[in-house]
Amino acid sequence: MSRLRSLLTDRLALGLLVLAALVLGMPALKPLFAAAFPALDRPLYEADGFLALTLDHLALAGGASLIAVLLGGAAGIAVTRPFGREFRGILDAVAAMGQTFPPVAVLAVSVPVLGFGPAPALIALTLYGLLPIVENTVAGLESVPEPVREAARGMGMGPGALLWRVELPLAAPVILAGVRTAAVVNLGTAAIASTVGAKTLGLPIIVGLNGSNPAYVIQGAVIVAALAVVLDAGFDRLAARLTRWRPDTDRDAA
Repeated sequence: MSRLRSLLTDRLALGLLVLAALVLGMPALKPLFAAAFPALDRPLYEADGFLALTLDHLALAGGASLIAVLLGGAAGIAVTRPFGREFRGILDAVAAMGQTFPPVAVLAVSVPVLGFGPAPALIALTLYGLLPIVENTVAGLESVPEPVREAARGMGMGPGALLWRVELPLAAPVILAGVRTAAVVNLGTAAIASTVGAKTLGLPIIVGLNGSNPAYVIQGAVIVAALAVVLDAGFDRLAARLTRWRPDTDRDAA
């Protein structure tokens, strides 16, 4: 009984169970959709398996988020170092442009050059995820107290050791918040990649909208929503662990 109660109160575990049930058990819900939408000849999207679409969706959103983390994190670190401070304004402007430029517009520009498929979507999602990562990396590193830096230097740490052993661990919760925002936004936005030929959970949504089939739209949208809940709960779990670990880091640095 206690295990069941623990499972029901664990947002991550419960979300994973719901997600697995939706992805693997969607065909079993065909009678339910048939009853809810009796006018539809095909109440269940069957052109592609939902498991394959989910994996493709995760690969695209995850790949774009990883690239954004690498580029945005590196750029954020660079502009907080003495050699890169003069580029802070340029970086902020570029990151803001990437966030405000609609992904659909990026797709429209990229398709003639790269063709149809996941490549244009990867570029659009990467640009869309840069701003929160850059901003939070800079904010996190700049929030490290100067006395902590001075103490680390007094212990003989050079710039590299100071960054990796003190600044990044202390800034990790703030940086993680930016990564969380970028990843969740990319997960939802990845659905539009199906407009340029990429296989994602946007396929049933787009097919449903074009064919006036609300059942398809619901099937794609509910799995995307479940993915977002699981991802957000996973970041919650990671943030809690970082918070518990951070005080030890503070004492070591001091």
